[in-house]
Amino acid sequence: MTDQTPNSTEGQGIAGHGSFFQQTDLSAEEAVRATDWVRKHVDRRTVDLGDRMDDVREHMYELEKEGEIIIHRITDDHEPISVKTMFGWDKKVPTKQLWHHKSCGQCGNIPGYPTSIIWFMNEFGFVPGKDYLDETDQTSCTAWNYHGSGIGNVEALAAVFLRNFHQAYVSGKQHGFELGHFFPLVHCGTSFGNYKEIRKYLVESAELREKVTKILGKLGRLVDGKLVIPEEIIHYSEWVHVMRNRIASDLQKIDVSNIRATSHVACHYYKMVHEDAVYDPTVLGGNRTAIITSVAQALGAQVIDYSTWYDCCGFGFRHIISEREFTRSFTMDRKIRVAREEANADVMLANDTGCVTTMDKNQWIGRAHDKNFSIPIMADVQFAALACGADPFKIVQLQWHASPCEDLVEKMGISWSEAKSTFQEYLKEVEAGNIEYLYNPELAYGGKA
Repeated sequence: MTDQTPNSTEGQGIAGHGSFFQQTDLSAEEAVRATDWVRKHVDRRTVDLGDRMDDVREHMYELEKEGEIIIHRITDDHEPISVKTMFGWDKKVPTKQLWHHKSCGQCGNIPGYPTSIIWFMNEFGFVPGKDYLDETDQTSCTAWNYHGSGIGNVEALAAVFLRNFHQAYVSGKQHGFELGHFFPLVHCGTSFGNYKEIRKYLVESAELREKVTKILGKLGRLVDGKLVIPEEIIHYSEWVHVMRNRIASDLQKIDVSNIRATSHVACHYYKMVHEDAVYDPTVLGGNRTAIITSVAQALGAQVIDYSTWYDCCGFGFRHIISEREFTRSFTMDRKIRVAREEANADVMLANDTGCVTTMDKNQWIGRAHDKNFSIPIMADVQFAALACGADPFKIVQLQWHASPCEDLVEKMGISWSEAKSTFQEYLKEVEAGNIEYLYNPELAYGGKA
C-alpha cells in the first residue's frame, strides 16, 4: 500500500522538496496581500518582547552556584564593550584575548575573510599568542552536517560544542596564562547559531548534561569534573560592530562615501536564538540587527536598503543538496537581481561563509540561464579592510571570488592592475621561500609571542 501522507516520497525517503510541495495558486492580488503582511511584520520589530523569554545566562549562573558547571567568564582583561540584544539585554563583547574559532568552509572558499580579521588585530597592535590565538586545536562544529543531511544528534553536537570551548578555556596555559585567558570568537554564522541553540539545550536539560559529562570525561575535557560553558557566544561580526568606530577613526585610509552598499545578514546569526542578536537604535531604527550595516555606516558608505533583505541567501543547507537549482534561482532572483535593480549596489556585505560563497559563486552559474546580474559579494570585515588600506590580493584575497570585484576596487580608488602586479611579484618570492606571515605558525606548538 502506498503511503499517502503529506511527506511521502514513495519509498525514496525524505528527499527535501518532493511532490508534497504544492503551488499556492494565489491570484496576483492575493500574493501581494500575503507579501505585504510579511513585510509589515519583518520590516519592523513586531516580535513580542514580553517576559515570556528566559535569559539563558541567568540559568547558567544558577547551575554554577549549584556546582554543576564552570562559566568561562568575560573579565575586564578582555576589555569588553557592552551592547544591547533584541530583548534589550546587555551582552558583553570582548575585544582582546580572543580565541579564533574559524569556519570549516571559509578557509577554502573565502580565505580573505579570516585573514582580514587577523590583519585588523595586528593593525591594532594586538600581540599574537597574547591578545589573540589562531588556534589549530579545534574541530568543525558539525552543524553543517546536521542541518544539511540530518545526520547527527543533540548529544554529538553538545559534545563537540563543549570540547571546542574547553580547549578555548585551557588554551592559554601552554602560553603561560591562566585558565580562561582567551575567550572564543566564532567566525561562522552556522557555528554561532548552533552553539547558542546547544547551550540552551544544555542549560535546560539535566539528562543531556549527564550524558555529555560522561563523554567529555572520557575525552579529558572536564575541569574539576565539570562542564565549561562560555558566558557569551560571540560572533566575529559583533567584534567588528563594537570596534567599528576605532576602525574608522584609527585605521581608515580610503573615502568610501561614493560606494553604495547593501547588507545580507546570515539567518543563523539573527533568526536562530533571535533574542541574543545585537540591535542598535542608531542602525536602521533598531528594526534590524545592527551588525554589518553599522560598520558600513561608520566607514561612511552609502547604505542602501532592498525589499528582500530578510530572505535567506539561498544556501539553506538541505536544499543546496537536494534541490540545488532552487538554491541557484533563489540566489539570483531573490537576492542578486533585487540588490542590483532596486539598490544599484556596488557591493553586498555579508557575515557568514555560506552566504558569501552562495551569492558569490552562483553568479557565474546564473549566466547559463541568462541571469546576468553581477555584484561583488564579500564579508563586512573584508570591505572594512579594503577601506583601511589592506592589500586586495595578499590580505583580502579577492582573487578567490567568482563575482567580479575589479570595478568596486577601482571605484574605491585602488588600482586593481597595480595590486595584481605587486601580488604576482610576491608569489615569486613565495616560490623562493620568502613567505610573509600574519601570525607566527610556531605559536600552534606553544611558541611564545
